[in-house]
Amino acid sequence: MGRRSLLLLLLLAFLTPGAATPVPPALRALSSLHLSTSFKSRPAVAMKYSIHYIQQKVDHFGFHTDKTFKQRYLIADKHWKEDGGSILFYTGNEGDIIWFCNNTGFMWDMAEELKAMLVFAEHRYYGESLPFGANSFKDSRHLNFLTTEQALADFAKLIKYLKRTIPGARNQPVIALGGSYGGMLAAWFRMKYPHLVVGALASSAPIWQFENMVPCGVFMKIVTTDFRKSGPNCSESIRRSWDAISRLTEKGTGLHWLSEALHLCTPLTESQDVQRLKDWISETWVNLAMVDYPYESNFLQPLPAWPIKVVCQYLKNPNVSDTWLLQNIFQALNVYYNYSGQARCLNISETATSSLGALGWSYQTCTEMVMPFCSNGIDDMFEPHSWNFKEFSDDCFKQWGVKPRPSWIPTMYGGKNISSHTNIIFSNGELDPWSGGGVTKDITDTLLAIVIPEGAHHLDLRANNAFDPVTVLLARSLEVRHMKQWIKDFYASLRKMH
Repeated sequence: MGRRSLLLLLLLAFLTPGAATPVPPALRALSSLHLSTSFKSRPAVAMKYSIHYIQQKVDHFGFHTDKTFKQRYLIADKHWKEDGGSILFYTGNEGDIIWFCNNTGFMWDMAEELKAMLVFAEHRYYGESLPFGANSFKDSRHLNFLTTEQALADFAKLIKYLKRTIPGARNQPVIALGGSYGGMLAAWFRMKYPHLVVGALASSAPIWQFENMVPCGVFMKIVTTDFRKSGPNCSESIRRSWDAISRLTEKGTGLHWLSEALHLCTPLTESQDVQRLKDWISETWVNLAMVDYPYESNFLQPLPAWPIKVVCQYLKNPNVSDTWLLQNIFQALNVYYNYSGQARCLNISETATSSLGALGWSYQTCTEMVMPFCSNGIDDMFEPHSWNFKEFSDDCFKQWGVKPRPSWIPTMYGGKNISSHTNIIFSNGELDPWSGGGVTKDITDTLLAIVIPEGAHHLDLRANNAFDPVTVLLARSLEVRHMKQWIKDFYASLRKMH
């Protein structure tokens, strides 16, 4: 365990079990945490930003074409100070940048304390930042410029442009922040462009979820642990459901019965629909593990507080008939897909918000972002599924006409050999399945790991909330402390130069 991780747990030990989290005035009327409350995670300050565009080269690394496109970015400078201020730069990931801006309340909460300008940069090929407009996803020729390297170069050019054009910004420190894939980009940005950013906060960033770096089954194992700890027999009920689905659908009327029992929008009609159904259910359990937040949220779907605990209320008894078990599975799925009570049926083609760019991410996982996953049905609650790179590669070629390069990301960004870098915080929640591919122990005195025992997917980047566990409050305070030190060091170095 890294020293910062240990510090977090030691600090917890000195806090009384019943210590109350400070409640903002607007929430004092809430007497208890009921599922009926309509509280959403929002920053303490209103999100007021301006929208801007910069012309970026489609290809930063070749000289054959000068084609450009408009990259969108957002700026919020209400608390920015020219004297001793800073720039917090969000390295946009696989979706619309406004959606990420609205779900990264930590930056808004910290802006005043750090005298910070907030910049949210949209990732190429997502949101409105489309290099070839409507043709951007037409074929692999148009998608050829969707790489991490090109995205980081966009960020680099944008920072240089902002420093050149905004009065007072030239001699200010920039800190990169991001969550999930955006967290990976934040870490890699600090590694590749250390002259542009003084440090990075990489939240829930699985930079080691690549070839031969972590066991391929670690992700599904963590998902299973979340469910096992959230209710008696919960993970066992899910484990038994797969065979129950197979047995039911082998019967003549099984597909029809299951379509009705699960209230599916599109009925199951043929045998290959069964695997699609199982994949959809599996992805639902994975998403629940990622967003097992301590309060109501709508990050992927509108959900109650601690949603896995709510789901597990329906999955207490694995020793029931197949039909009964699947009716319980429906009740559990309904928590994820119909917490708002608005859904008339469940759509097996959709598991997350439309704000995430599924097409672009599918291409990225088929080229650079090749992350092996597997399950064995023993250490996890899923059907056994081995990692078959050839099959994966063939599927990618069928879909996109490209062959994945599984060793490229470790080659490009160093894999586990990153100790020569400095000033990166890797934060991970123990509930988050992506933490299995993340950095969870300090590597050096400046490559730091913060582990949040009650944290799901980048909980620390979300806004302060009355129902946040103490562990995430401590994590955020550690992150801010390190960022203040980076800013202080930057200005000390600047004074020496002058």
